[in-house]
Amino acid sequence: MFVAMNRFQVVPGSEAAFEEMWRNRDSRLREVPGFESFRLLRGPSTEEHTLYISHSFWKDRAAFEAWTRSEQFRHAHAGAGERKPLYVGGPRFEGFETVLES
Repeated sequence: MFVAMNRFQVVPGSEAAFEEMWRNRDSRLREVPGFESFRLLRGPSTEEHTLYISHSFWKDRAAFEAWTRSEQFRHAHAGAGERKPLYVGGPRFEGFETVLES
């Protein structure tokens, strides 16, 4: 399994708009071979930002990388630059491969 994670530092007061954007997003992930599930997590808040993390779970790294080259990826990320005012900086990507599962 491969987990793709993005960290977002959301501007204070923009949390509801950020969550709504994700609720209404047409990601088309379910169309992509190897996609397993998605989660959006809200973390701690400070005066500077509220931390959110998106996790998408994939069969393997190859499935995730194929998605990043797909039409579904381009569709899901169309207009991403218009959403930046919700963030402090840009999202930070991290990818993880499963080494132990029980």
